[in-house]
Amino acid sequence: MLAVLVVGWMLRPRRVVVDGLSMRPALEPGDRLVVGPGRARVGRIVVVDLGGGRPLAVKRVAARVRGAVWVVGDDLAHSTDSRSLGWIARGRIHGVVWWRYGPSDRRGRVAPAPSSDSTAGLPTIPSTIT
Repeated sequence: MLAVLVVGWMLRPRRVVVDGLSMRPALEPGDRLVVGPGRARVGRIVVVDLGGGRPLAVKRVAARVRGAVWVVGDDLAHSTDSRSLGWIARGRIHGVVWWRYGPSDRRGRVAPAPSSDSTAGLPTIPSTIT
């Protein structure tokens, strides 16, 4: 019975409010998201613990290797992400964004990954975990 309760708690969707500019234009400050379990595939938006006492962050998965992800913000000029922090252990991912439920005029699916033009200047992603 305890195992069922623990699994149920782990699978429960959570609500997150976006604070900051790093995921513009896909996400705006004040956007309200439903986050739940899922695979951190390339292109998906995740809630992740960046470490160092920082609050949880909403970032896009840019690459995956065994046991880790490379995450970036869509607006690179306003993002603290793997470009300065390196690979993030998959265990630090708290969930995958499922849906935006607010504000009402922005309700719905979150925009897909930006075009390659908007990620110009993105550094080469290291292939090894340090």
